[in-house]
This record gives sequence, structure tokens and C-alpha cells, in this order.
Amino acid sequence: MNAFRRYARAVPAVSLRTLALCGAAALCGCARQPPAEPRPGPSASDAAPIASVAPAAATPAPALVDVQVLAINDFHGHLEPPLGENGVVVAPAGDPVASLPGATTTDAGVVLVPAGGVAVLAAHVARLRAENPNTVVVSAGDLTGASPLVSSLFHDEPTVLAMNRLGLDFEGVGNHDFDRGIDELRRLQTGGCFQGNCDGGTFRGATFEYLAANVRDATGKTVFPPYAMRDFAGARVAFIGETLAQTPSVTSARAIEGLTFADEAETANALVPELRRQGAAAIVLLLHQGGMQHGRGTYDSCEHLGGDLLDVLPRLDPAIRVVVSAHTHQAYDCVVDGRVVTSAGSYGRLITKIDLTIDPAAHALVHVKARNVPVTRDVAPDAATARLLAPYEEKARSIVERVVGYVERDLTGSARRAGSVSCETSLGDVIADAMQASTGADVAFMNPGGIRADLVASHPGRAPHAVTYGDAFDVQPFQNTLVTMTLRGAEILALLERQFGTRDEPRILQVSKGFGYRYHYDRAARTARISDVRIAGKPLDPARDYRVTVPSFLAGGGDSFASLARGRDRREGAVDVDALVAYLGKNGPPAAPLDAPKGARITGDGCR
Repeated sequence: MNAFRRYARAVPAVSLRTLALCGAAALCGCARQPPAEPRPGPSASDAAPIASVAPAAATPAPALVDVQVLAINDFHGHLEPPLGENGVVVAPAGDPVASLPGATTTDAGVVLVPAGGVAVLAAHVARLRAENPNTVVVSAGDLTGASPLVSSLFHDEPTVLAMNRLGLDFEGVGNHDFDRGIDELRRLQTGGCFQGNCDGGTFRGATFEYLAANVRDATGKTVFPPYAMRDFAGARVAFIGETLAQTPSVTSARAIEGLTFADEAETANALVPELRRQGAAAIVLLLHQGGMQHGRGTYDSCEHLGGDLLDVLPRLDPAIRVVVSAHTHQAYDCVVDGRVVTSAGSYGRLITKIDLTIDPAAHALVHVKARNVPVTRDVAPDAATARLLAPYEEKARSIVERVVGYVERDLTGSARRAGSVSCETSLGDVIADAMQASTGADVAFMNPGGIRADLVASHPGRAPHAVTYGDAFDVQPFQNTLVTMTLRGAEILALLERQFGTRDEPRILQVSKGFGYRYHYDRAARTARISDVRIAGKPLDPARDYRVTVPSFLAGGGDSFASLARGRDRREGAVDVDALVAYLGKNGPPAAPLDAPKGARITGDGCR
């Protein structure tokens, strides 16, 4: 690994003392003089100043300070340009980026613009940073975890080193940052060898800082600092980092053993008095909880925002004027009750540019605005970042590029991309079929959140329809084992009903062939009536025992399916991605590529 380490060079940080000197002398663009016309002061919704001393008559008005926050979220180790639907942003027709090379217009009239890749992301960050030296770069969680092979094979160290190079300042932890456990996450922060194995070199850790205000260990201490402060010529900006309080329901129990996750709003609000005493003019919450647009939203719009995030926002202290959100992988740029609320989608395809105008004398945030900036591929990639990644890519190449099967057309794993918010997808069907084929169970259930990418049938420089091990790993990167258990028919029916009522949108389990049902969904009540449940072509018998296969995440009660943790006669099988690879190899030969299964397995008025 020594060959890898020499490529890891952090961008040197500008010292706070230097910034303060810049501000005092009105040099370096760090502070700007007030305009000829008086600037409006903070509105009633602005955070009240901590202290304000009226200047003497002869004292000139202090300069306002512009601070730029550049935010990403849910990067998930996507170092190389993502493929398929994971590698585009949705733009409205007529948007400047809609005319870039590779952009395609859909039947719905929106434009899919290629975006992402960490070397291109670094170039865009550098360009935006050059516009304002008062820049802080932040992430709202899930920087690592569920990563493609180039990052995952090396325990996500390449992602940390790339973010060091990019100049990331803070990572508000997300649930997937904990996938390998708190000790491993702390190692990514401080450096050292993975499980004692240095592999010929030593990883030196992150130059950015993890923040985790609402995560405590068995001693009652936060696992990382709850917040951090940056000072720009007397303009102080506080950053609070939090993950979603429901992390235990969406993360492996083993990964978060001994940790507690407190309410997001209560935790953030409790910090506000302390931050105000320290002179914070602006408070930015890096919150790994999210929402989604309902409608034809594009990368920088806000159409009917919904989701679990809206349960948190109304309870936040008014002093928290900016919320950088995450978790749902959805892009939006909103103002909710006077508070700026953003998300940059996922995988480094967008950067949220947030501009803060601060009155340092009054410790007041005067103005805030935000927009999402596509990480388009029409710019030259950052050469130093590309050099840093090259040794990792080369070492992983033989594994990543091994062809494991062939698919007739793209198989999508996202219900939203498939045009159905709440039902099955072509790739979901294939994965469930692969699980069932691997274990011989009566039925297999796959959680849709575990399907992280599409299987794309066409790749430049590759044989038509060929799918590689790297492609399959991108789809299922968690390395869950398949667990087969016994459930009565009545328990299976209760499992289906549990899909509703716990979220803003149902999260429908993907099901294997031979299983199907109908449902009627009451959106207002978040309840559903299940009917016509069939297994192996016959009606489900509530009193009969059936063998059921699920990923180990679900088998432990993940995604709030606690009943699966009580399944009887449990047997562990293959790793999920290995089952998928075996299924592709058997059912997708070059002469007859695997096509999407025919016919709907889940039907009803909720399937739209």
C-alpha cells in the first residue's frame, strides 16, 4: 500500500489568523465594504444578535462578510463517474446544462445530464472556491459505506484521501458511515491500520472532521464533536452534525452496538445557546435526514417537499437558518418557513452552493441564498485527484472488470426511476429471484433500499450486454448474507402490512417469482388493505409454515421489520452479491442475455 499513500496529499488549510488579518485589513477579498446605499438589517426571522455595541459617530460601518458553504451528501464512495440513472441529474428543458454533450431528453420533457466522478467534483469545488476564499466545504453524511468496489476493497480509504485532496472540512455523520462499526469510523478519522493490518503502509486518516451531536457511546459521550466553528474576519459560522434518530432501524445492529441516537431537533436546539454565547452569527445544521419532491422536480427545484425531514424542521430553533439535509438521495433547494433547506442528491452529482451574508459586529446573519450546481463532466478533471486514485483503480481492475453475465436491457433498481413510487422494479424482481434460486425458499423478499444502482446493458469499450462483478457489487455493496427462516402464512401477511405506515412513502419489499398480491393504499392514513396473496400460484395459507429468504439486514429487524428477527429455524447462506452473480451467470449467457421478468407481481391502486 506504500505506493498508494504517496498520492494522498491534503489541501493546506488557510489559518483562521490569516483570515482574520485579511478581514481586518479588508484585503484578499475576505471582507467587502458595505454598498453606498444602506444594507437592510436582519429580518424578524433572523437569529437575534448576541451583542451589539453602537459605534461612535466617527466610526465607519463595519464591513459585511460573505461566506460560501459548498455542500454534498450521500457520496457513498462513488469515486469513478457513476453509471446509468445514478450518473445523471434531472434538468428542466432550456436549462444551460441541458445542451451539454451526452444530455438526453425524456418522454416527460426533462433532460438527463451526465454528472459525477470525484475528480470532476474536485474541479468544480476548486472553481467555486476561487470565487470566494471564505469557503467551507461540508458533507451531510454517508460519505462512506455502500461504496463501489474501488473504494470498498480498500475500506473506503481512497474516498477519505480524495476528500482530503478536495478540501472537505466537515462530515456530519450518516447512518452508513457506521456500516463497519464505530471503531472503524474512528480509524478513518484518526488514521492507522485496518484491523491491525497495514498492508505495507499506514493510512493517515481524514484531515476533515466528523461531527455527531446526537450519537453517544456507552459512556454517554458523543462519538465525535457535536459541532465546529469557523471564523471569517469576525463572522462566525457554526456547523452542527447529526444523523437520523432512526439509524437503529436502517443500520445493522452489530454495527451500532453500544450507541444511542437522540432526537435530531431536541439535540440541535440544546446547542443553540452555547453557540450563541460563542458568537455564532449563523448556524448550519448538517442533518442526515431527508425529504423528496412530489411532482416533476428537477435538480434545483422544490415541488411539494415531503418526507421524514418535515417532522424535524418545524421543531428546530429559529436560529438554525440553514439545514443541509441528506439520506433520501433526492435533490431539492427549498425555503421552508423562512429556513433554507437543501439536498445535493447523491454520489457527488451536485454541489449545493450556499451564500451567507454576515454582519460580524452584530453577530447576525443578514441574508442567505442557495442553489444546486450540477457536477457536469464538461470540465477537466482535477489531475491530482486522478493521480491519487489511479493505483487503487489499477489494483481493483481485474476484480471489477470480470464479466459475470449478460442482460438484454437496462434493469432499474429504483421504483421512482421506474415510474412507480411504491411497487416492484425489474432489478428488484431479478435480485429476489436470485435469492430464491440460491436457497430454494418458498419466497424471497428484498429491501429496496439495499439496491444501490442499476444494471446497465451498454458500456463503452465492453461487449454488448456484458455485466461485470463491479456492476453487480455496485448494485449490492453491503455484503449481507442470505438468511432463510420459517414464517407462518399469517406472519407473512403481517409483514406485508408492515410496509405501510412507517414512512411518508411505502417501502415495498421486492418479491420472488411465484409470489404476488394486491393492495389498496390509504395515503392519508398510511395504511393498506392486502388481498389475493398467492405463493407458488396458490392462495397463502395463514396457518401453514413457509420458508422465507431475506438479507441479513432484514433478518435482524432492519427497516422496522422487527417480526423477521423472530423467524424460526434460521439458516445462513451465500453472500447476496454472490447469489446475484451466480444467477446472472446461469441465466444470462452471451447468446441469450437475461431480460426483465414479465408480468406484475404486486398490483393495486398504490402502484403508480
